[in-house]
Amino acid sequence: MAFQVTILGSSGALPAYGRFPSSQYLNINQSHFLIDCGEGVQMQLKKFSVPFHKIDRIFISHLHGDHYLGLMGLLFSMHLLKRTADLHLYSQRGLDEIITLQLKYSRSALNFKIVFHQVPYSESSLLYEDDSIAIHSFPLIHKIPCTGFLFSEKTKPRRIDKDKITDGMRLQHIALLKQGKDVINEDGTLLYKNKDYTLDPRPSYSYAYCSDTAYSPELLKHINGVDLLYHEATFTREHEDKAMETLHSTASQAGRIAKDAGAKNLIIGHFSARYKELEPLRAEAKTEFQSTHLAIEGETFDLERL
Repeated sequence: MAFQVTILGSSGALPAYGRFPSSQYLNINQSHFLIDCGEGVQMQLKKFSVPFHKIDRIFISHLHGDHYLGLMGLLFSMHLLKRTADLHLYSQRGLDEIITLQLKYSRSALNFKIVFHQVPYSESSLLYEDDSIAIHSFPLIHKIPCTGFLFSEKTKPRRIDKDKITDGMRLQHIALLKQGKDVINEDGTLLYKNKDYTLDPRPSYSYAYCSDTAYSPELLKHINGVDLLYHEATFTREHEDKAMETLHSTASQAGRIAKDAGAKNLIIGHFSARYKELEPLRAEAKTEFQSTHLAIEGETFDLERL
């Protein structure tokens, strides 16, 4: 089991000082996701040994170029590497038109099917769920429709206490116990009481990705209590007027959101090209929220170990 976030790109609108535009890779219990797809993303995937052929779902926060212009190159690489499995793309209206137009004028047809999912941008929405995770979108405040994403593990099964397994315990008995149920005999008598044979489930984790956004306490209801929060921090407080003008956030504002949300850890990123050194942004965020990390490309955050 794993819940890992790998930073692929951390720069703002302009690549700077070796930093690439926004992109992150998530491995959640061997389900593989990409969030945003800035220019050069496939180079970063290869550099950091990410198995991009396993990526089944890509989530695009909004249609500013630094968040999706790496997508076409990635799609063509998947095609050239003989991908056949469906690829699900989640974005606001328009991404399907952009991709269809580029395929049309390059006279290209991909080996695999793209399934487009239009993401609502004015309200929270469940985008995807399976037996182990649920993925929601929620609105952000930016110049064009923009959404954040919340990845939440569901409650895990109870664990069998191996020291208490008996010779007469069948596989179906164990399955029922893992579901949190007592095992009842055919005659209605209690055979195994669940709490006597199981341990509590392992912890479930959550990760919230807040792409380009102005400071907004409205976010709190969507990200309350997350284990790990990514929040953009394009500027220092010295340039707060610029943040307000462009509908971005400062590092201290990102820290305040993390603190008020009751997050356990914060990653800041989407750094303006004006900043070569990033430690001052982390120091600023830490004045509001101590457990702040920089989005350093190639670094993997393992939620089970944070």
